[in-house]
Amino acid sequence: MNTWVSFLLLAVFSSSPLVRVLGQTGERKFLQDIKTEITLPPQAGNNVLKLFSALQSVVAVTSNGVFRFRNGSWTENPNGSDWQTATVDKQGKVWLATVNSIQQENSEHKLILPETSKNDTILSLFWEDAKTLHVGTTRGLLIWDGKWNPQPEIKARVNAVVSDAQKQLWVATSDGLWRRSSGKWVNMDETMMDRGNGRNYFTLSQQKEGAEILLSTPYSVGCISETGNNWVLRASDGLPYGPVKVIRTADGGLWFGTDKGAIKKDSDWHYYNGKRWLPDNQVNDILPIDSYTVWIATRQGISQIKQVEMTLEQKADSLGKVAELRHNRRGLINYSWLKVPGDLSSSRMENEDNDGLWTACYLAAQCFRYGATQSSEAKELAVRTFEALERLETVTGISGYPARSYALATDSVKQSRSPHPKFWHPSPDGKWLWLDDTSSDEIAGHIFTLGLFHDLVADEGQKERAKSLVERIMTHIVDNDFHMIDFDGKPTRWGIWNPDSLNHSKNWMFERGLNSLQILSNLKTAIHLTGNPKFEKAYRDLIEKHGYAQNAVQAKVMSPFENSYSDDILNFFPYYNLLRYGKNDPNLPLYVQSLERSWKAVRSDRMPVWNVMASAMLEKDCDMQVVREELEQYPLDLINWSMENSHRWDLQRDMLAGRFDENQAVNPVPTAESNVWRWNNNPRQLDSGSGGAREEDGSYFLFAYWMARYHWLLAGN
Repeated sequence: MNTWVSFLLLAVFSSSPLVRVLGQTGERKFLQDIKTEITLPPQAGNNVLKLFSALQSVVAVTSNGVFRFRNGSWTENPNGSDWQTATVDKQGKVWLATVNSIQQENSEHKLILPETSKNDTILSLFWEDAKTLHVGTTRGLLIWDGKWNPQPEIKARVNAVVSDAQKQLWVATSDGLWRRSSGKWVNMDETMMDRGNGRNYFTLSQQKEGAEILLSTPYSVGCISETGNNWVLRASDGLPYGPVKVIRTADGGLWFGTDKGAIKKDSDWHYYNGKRWLPDNQVNDILPIDSYTVWIATRQGISQIKQVEMTLEQKADSLGKVAELRHNRRGLINYSWLKVPGDLSSSRMENEDNDGLWTACYLAAQCFRYGATQSSEAKELAVRTFEALERLETVTGISGYPARSYALATDSVKQSRSPHPKFWHPSPDGKWLWLDDTSSDEIAGHIFTLGLFHDLVADEGQKERAKSLVERIMTHIVDNDFHMIDFDGKPTRWGIWNPDSLNHSKNWMFERGLNSLQILSNLKTAIHLTGNPKFEKAYRDLIEKHGYAQNAVQAKVMSPFENSYSDDILNFFPYYNLLRYGKNDPNLPLYVQSLERSWKAVRSDRMPVWNVMASAMLEKDCDMQVVREELEQYPLDLINWSMENSHRWDLQRDMLAGRFDENQAVNPVPTAESNVWRWNNNPRQLDSGSGGAREEDGSYFLFAYWMARYHWLLAGN
């Protein structure tokens, strides 16, 4: 088997009763879905037709033969190349079918379809008893009991045959659901079945020892119960897609297979689609292995999906190891590229335009982790990442100007793909290269996390370094009339907080509230850390002369204006320092009003990091249950697979397209069924991902989890 995956202000708000109460329940365990690719013997090929449990083995029937898995290894019986389907008889023996013949494994004797059915194709097999085999074809049903007995009543495509507790036969066809009782065939669609079924049935199964017959129609799955407790599940009930062509009963629920993924129904719905979960979306069969494990057969192999009990802290530890193993480029943390899509052994790091921001996010996660646990590893990683932020500023040779990214002079660097030109420059000592056109993204990340590092992690020497870095950055901005000035002496494209631009230029209408909030928070942080009166004066001037505190109330731009998810991080980060360093600020009510407004705008997004920040700063429960749900659902597989959901029945499509004209749902796509999102993406986007071309670094999860832990908003402290 080849495994694809290896395995959050207590100090500020500790007086809050809510914050204390939320953290007193103990770290609970949950069941994490983990996918493992089952490696078949080379002779088996990839097209797995059927899975059975027989004679203490798992039997996989492929186009090439029968293969048994027992005690961790395969035994092989490659005996063909054109098998179409298979079944097991009452003694556990495997029977195989080609287009027009049937034979027992290891037997040379073949049952050839009769002359009247010579142009038919075998679709399904069912042993009623030790001597009676039912064969469904493209044009009817035949029974073999030593001789062929065509069933003249049934002339349609026969997809499945099962028997119930009363020994009645049920047959799923393309022209009705048939039942044989007391030797007589009845087409139930001519007597009792709902017309909405369209007389078309794709598969059958039975549960409760045959007391319930499970069936699939073009748009539903249903149950006929001998007690009369029938039921139907359709799109409005949460069925993601169909028609369902495989139905299997497992402990605690049902599994369904479709041509576009597998579905599990327990107390909720779970959809497994795309290469995060399956080697191919066409599901041929499903076999429950035990209460927590299933194997799913597809055209391209077998996936095992296993539920493993773990805590969120264990999950954070696993994702943290991924970040350190493959996502550290000279101290900068970001996603990695996979030269071979989906192959983690081909992972490589490249420079990215926002290395500074995403590295700051990782620093924040480690600061909160250290604040919550006093882990020596967390402190070591926080110090190392702080030093990377320091280097972003020192390599430019421009005091207070941090680069977007850096690399050693001997490293190969890629040019920015941004429509706004960005260029590489040598450091003053010639040892480094740095990327220009620094934006408000980097400044928001730096100032937010430098405050955290100073307060939660740094020793006295490191505190002075953090203070000095904040002072240099803010001096650069204030002395340059609230601009970030690049190497050429001109403002960068996005590093602008100047009143003339924000208050009087139509080009900056969108950023007026957002950038006003940012600069006030940046100045408040600098005031708190350095005590420099220059920053206090600038802060007061922007509020009293230019109305920045009032501007900040509308920091979040929301519908019907364009909704920029990428700006949410630039919106929420500033609140944290502005509120915790400004508890006695006369403008605090405006800042709280702004946060309440922003939280209301993003509440339905189910982005856990914003729930955590809002809960901590507003000192109330801002849907922390959603945080737990989302963190539990977040996949351990961080490969950015392509995830398609536009075909789904259960996701209501929004008639309004997203910011980039993408199709989107009314509600967020469930986390485990969507792209591995950061906080700057549209959680409602239906189709997303990069085809397995990169792996995310996990900082999104780590930030949200450790911030919640630090603030006692989750169990486990």
